[in-house]
Amino acid sequence: TPTTALPPPTPPPSTQPLPTVSLDSSSASTQAAVTHTSAPPTVSEVTHTSEPPTVATNTQPSAPLATVLGKGHRTKFPNSRLHGYAQPPISPSTHVVTATSSSSASTLRIQKNMEVENQIIENERWDGYVDWKNKPARPNRHGGFLAASFVLVVEVLENMAFLANASNLVIYVLEYMHFSPSKASNTVTNFMGTAFLLALLGGFLSDAFFTTYQVYLTSAAIEFVGLVILTVQAYKPSLQPPSCSPADPTTPCLEPNSSEAAMLFIGLYLVAAGVGGIKGSLPTHGAEQFEESTPKGRIQRSTFFNYFVFCLSAGGLIATTFVVWVEDNKGWKWGFFISTMAVLLSIPVFLAGSRFYRNKIPYGSPFTTISKVLLAATINSWFGKNTSNAVVNMATSPPTVSSKKPADKEFKKRPEITEVDSLETQTDSFRFLNKAVNDTPVFETLECTTKQVEEVKVVLKMFPIFASTIILNCCLAQLSTFSVQQAASMDTNLGSLKIPPASLPVFPIGIIMVVAPIYDHLIIPFARKITKRETGISHLQRIGTGLVLSIIAMAVAALVEVKRKHVATEHNLLDSTKPLPITFFWIAIQYALLGSADLFTLAGMLEFFFTEAPSSMRSLATSFSWASLAIGYYLSSVIVSIVNSATSRGHHKAWLSGGNLNRYRLERFYWLLCVLGALNFLNYLFWACRYKYRSTGSKK
Repeated sequence: TPTTALPPPTPPPSTQPLPTVSLDSSSASTQAAVTHTSAPPTVSEVTHTSEPPTVATNTQPSAPLATVLGKGHRTKFPNSRLHGYAQPPISPSTHVVTATSSSSASTLRIQKNMEVENQIIENERWDGYVDWKNKPARPNRHGGFLAASFVLVVEVLENMAFLANASNLVIYVLEYMHFSPSKASNTVTNFMGTAFLLALLGGFLSDAFFTTYQVYLTSAAIEFVGLVILTVQAYKPSLQPPSCSPADPTTPCLEPNSSEAAMLFIGLYLVAAGVGGIKGSLPTHGAEQFEESTPKGRIQRSTFFNYFVFCLSAGGLIATTFVVWVEDNKGWKWGFFISTMAVLLSIPVFLAGSRFYRNKIPYGSPFTTISKVLLAATINSWFGKNTSNAVVNMATSPPTVSSKKPADKEFKKRPEITEVDSLETQTDSFRFLNKAVNDTPVFETLECTTKQVEEVKVVLKMFPIFASTIILNCCLAQLSTFSVQQAASMDTNLGSLKIPPASLPVFPIGIIMVVAPIYDHLIIPFARKITKRETGISHLQRIGTGLVLSIIAMAVAALVEVKRKHVATEHNLLDSTKPLPITFFWIAIQYALLGSADLFTLAGMLEFFFTEAPSSMRSLATSFSWASLAIGYYLSSVIVSIVNSATSRGHHKAWLSGGNLNRYRLERFYWLLCVLGALNFLNYLFWACRYKYRSTGSKK
């Protein structure tokens, strides 16, 4: 092989020994070197080792090797996994000669190391998460706002389908099924209450047996079937009671027979089951796409919850304007058909994001953990077992990526802390439950870890917050019942345009859609600088704001009802079915206040339950937000029944009975809700002031 000698370099101030260039952390690379003083060496003079000799040529070295040839400075290789340094200047009496064949070998070696590094990055994965093919989820492929954006679009379509029926359903069962006002009100509240209560089932299944991905797809299919049944019934008059006119006494309005009622309720409760599964899985599925080990990930997750409520409202806006107009002017069959197509379209939209999703692996039934801890603590207490200070079967917390990202600039001055408490240290709260941890349990099946006990404590601490929001949702239930009937009795004309009463929710929805982006992009960043919290305003502060607004809304609703009845009395229209000469914009005030209350409370509850709950119970805990709505709707029906029973004694007429809303004592009912809301707020303050956050975002 021909050789070419390098020209003698300029002598440095002092001659240093020639270091070895390391291409791997485990073994140094081998170089062949010869020294000469007057003439270039021949090939035979080259000293061979285990690798081919290297000879320097006049050609320029390859890009990776070019960084090795420095000017006396220790320069690292561009690949972070290579730990070699450049050679120092060579003495005047010593030349290094490298072979051309070894240059190619070194290049291949560097390329091989880069491939190894890329393979390491490829193998990095989200612990506790899988993709839609049940393979490990990877940080560079799955999760993030791109994945969550599909969830937001799906929520627009799903809530449009649900709210289009829920907001106007009271009119459908009144005019087409001939229910009385009170029975129609109870039918709607029971339907919506069941839908939101079944969110607990959806959350439970998502935590225990299936992924949120699977639960959503199954639930959407069930809701689709229910809407098809309702569409068919609305399309065929033979499946409905005979039409009638309340003003014509010769044609009495008959309620549906058993088969007609059965078809109605089967369709309604299939829709309720589907909606429950979606509400119990979809918000959690979106929130799980964000990394919780960094401030940036937690802030993005908070933004997701704000925009989830925004998209929920966007779907409601379409439902209460376009779809409700279609139902009132073109027929209910077309309204149900649009809702059916919306749910059908949401399925391929959701599937389109499949390759971007990361899905949490189910941990098993959270109810099993809760019941086991409670039972173990009780039995150990009875048998006088002493709890052990040792941590039994300690489990590590799941779902974070092994590599930590640097904190955002905004929080550089703050100390680095983990996202949530580890729950692996025994606390003094609910000391009775500490008895569940024992080295020698009475029954092996009741052996509990400290982490399991602390998880149950977290759920018990959140329960009073959950219970304090029920009265607020009882107030929200009035927007779908009595408030719609009030608006229907008033002048709903807006110029030459007649506004359907069921479109009144457009006022709170519009407020939510305007305030939500302002809240996330202006209010929260400003509050973040003041409070030094990632969330800016704590979750409990948001919920408390919503509770106060609901109290004000009920007081306003009572005053507006007094004015409405006063107008009816003045114009001798108490027993008339004609619209009263008072604009429906008076009702819009209570809609706007309750809509604002819903924005603060629902977004606060969703984020509070998700961030505070243990990882193994997040879907179930997030479902508490919807369960509170369900219990609120049920409680509204119960309060109506109790009020009617209590006020109908003797010769007095019940406050909320009969077919004429003008004869109701609705203002007294609203004042009752106002008083209950005020008492509930005092109860909420008691528990909220004593609650200690687990999540980093709400701590100072």
